[in-house]
Amino acid sequence: MEHLEHRKKVMIMIAIMSAMLFAALNQTIVGTALPKIISEIGGMEYYSWVFTIFMLTSSVTAILVGKLSDMYGRKPFILLGIGVFMVGSFLNGLSSSILQLIIFRGIQGFGAGMIMSTAFTAVGDLFSPRERGKWQGLMSSVFGLASVFGPTLGGWIVDNADWHWVFWVFLPVGVIAFFMILKMFPSQKPSTGQKVDYLGSVMLTLTIIPLLLAFTWGGNDFAWVSAPIIGLFTATIISFVLFIITEKKASNPVLPLQLFKNKIFTLSNAIGFILGAGMFGAIMYMPFFIQGVMGTSATKSGLVMMPMTLSMVIASAIGGQIITKTGKYKFLALIGLFVMSSGMILLSFMDSSTTNITAVLNIIIVGTGLGLSFPVFTLTVQNAVQHKFLGVATAATQLFRQIGGTIGVAIMGTVMNQSMESKMSEKMSLVKDSTLLSNPEAAKAMGKISDPQNIMNGDKLKELQSTLPQEFQGMFETILNGVRESLSYSLTNVFFIGALILLVGFVLTFFIKEIPLRMSNKEEKVEETDESLKEVSNH
Repeated sequence: MEHLEHRKKVMIMIAIMSAMLFAALNQTIVGTALPKIISEIGGMEYYSWVFTIFMLTSSVTAILVGKLSDMYGRKPFILLGIGVFMVGSFLNGLSSSILQLIIFRGIQGFGAGMIMSTAFTAVGDLFSPRERGKWQGLMSSVFGLASVFGPTLGGWIVDNADWHWVFWVFLPVGVIAFFMILKMFPSQKPSTGQKVDYLGSVMLTLTIIPLLLAFTWGGNDFAWVSAPIIGLFTATIISFVLFIITEKKASNPVLPLQLFKNKIFTLSNAIGFILGAGMFGAIMYMPFFIQGVMGTSATKSGLVMMPMTLSMVIASAIGGQIITKTGKYKFLALIGLFVMSSGMILLSFMDSSTTNITAVLNIIIVGTGLGLSFPVFTLTVQNAVQHKFLGVATAATQLFRQIGGTIGVAIMGTVMNQSMESKMSEKMSLVKDSTLLSNPEAAKAMGKISDPQNIMNGDKLKELQSTLPQEFQGMFETILNGVRESLSYSLTNVFFIGALILLVGFVLTFFIKEIPLRMSNKEEKVEETDESLKEVSNH
C-alpha cells in the first residue's frame, strides 16, 4: 500500500483514527456512567464483569486477528470490527439487566480487539518504518484524548439525559469510519495455501483467559492461595505447555515461536509488559490518592488527572515527529522511561499535606514520560520483523502490554492492601480501647470511617460526621486522619514499586539494538536470529 499517493494515505489514516476514537471513547465513557446504570438495572455484585469481559474478549481477539489479517488482509477485519462494535454498542443501550450488559460488552470487546489490532498494523502497511513514528504517536494520542473526554461526557450524559445515550452517542462516528474505510482502504489478495491454526488459536485462548482472570480476581474476589486462583494458574500452565507443543508442529502457527528468537521483538515486548504495568498502576491508583488522601472531590479529581493525559498526548505526538525526522528512537524510549519512573518516585513522596498543584506537576512528569516511550516499542517490533509477520507481531505488543497492565495492577493492589492493613492496625490501636466505642452507634460509625472506600466520598463523610454527638467529633478526626495516613502509606509504596518496575524497563532498553528504520516495506532480510541481525546492521 506504499504506492498510494500521500493524500489518500492521510484520508485512510483519518478513517482509521476515527474508528479507534469510536472504540476508545466507548471504552472510557462507561466508567463514570456505570454507577448510574447499575442503580437502574441492578446487579452491583457483577459490577466488575462489565470491564472484565471487555478486557478478555478484546485481548484474545486482538492476537488471533493479528495473524488472520496477515493472511487475508486488514480491510475485512477492521470493517468487521467496526460492525461488531457498533452492534455491541447499540445492544448495550437496550440492556435491561446486568447479564445483558455483560454479554453485550463482550460483543463490544470482540469488535474492539479487531479494530485495535488492525488499526496499528495498517500504519505499517501504509508507511515505511521511518515514516511510521509520527503516525504511531498520533494513534497513541487518540487514546489519550478518549480518556480525557470520555469520562467527562459519560458523567454529563447520565446527569442530563437517558443513560442509554452513553452507548449510542458515538454510533454516527462508527458509521462514518466504516464507509470511509470501505471506500478508501485498499483490498489485499488473500494468501493461498495457508491453513488457519485452529488448535493453536484454542490453546492460546485457553492460556490468556485464565491468566487474566487469575490476576483480575486474585486478592480481590478470592485469596491468592484459594482453590479458584490456583486452578486458574494451573489451567494457564497446562494450556501454555500444550500451546508450545501445538505451535512447534503447526505449518502456519497463530503466534510463530520463531519471532521470540528475534531479540528486538522479545525485549520490546518485555519492556511493553513493564510499561503496561507502570501505566495502569499510575492511572488506577492516582485517583485513590487524590480523593482518599488529599480529600479532593471526584469532580476535581478528574481535573487533576487531566494534565497527565494531555501531557501524554502532546509528548506522544512530538516524540513521533522526532522519530520520523531523525530516524532515531532508542534515546526517546530511554528518556521516556527515565522521566516516567522519576515521576513515579515523586508520587511516592506525596502525603496528606500535598497540594493539588504538586500532584498535577508530578503526574505531568509521569504523562510526559509515558507519551515519549509508549509508541516506540510498537515501532521497534514492526521494524525488526518481516512484513509478512507485521499483523501478528503488532498484535503481540498489544497483548503483552495488556497482560502487563493486568498483572501490574494486581500486584500493586496486593501491596496496597497489605500495607494498608499493617498501618491501619498500628493507627487504630490509639482508639480501640476508648470507652466511647462501647456505644453501638458510635462503633458502627467508626467502622464506616475505617473503610477506605467511604473516605473517597466527601459528602458522605460530612453526612456521617454530622450524625455523631459532639463528644465523638475528636475521635472521628483521629480515625479519619489514621485512615488517610494508612492509605497514603500504602499508595506511596505502590508508586515506589511502580517506579522500580519502570526502572527495570529503562535498563532493559539499553540492550535493544537500534537498527536503522527501513525506508520501504519491501521484503528484506531483517533480524530473525542473531546472525541475521548482524547482516542488517552491517548493511
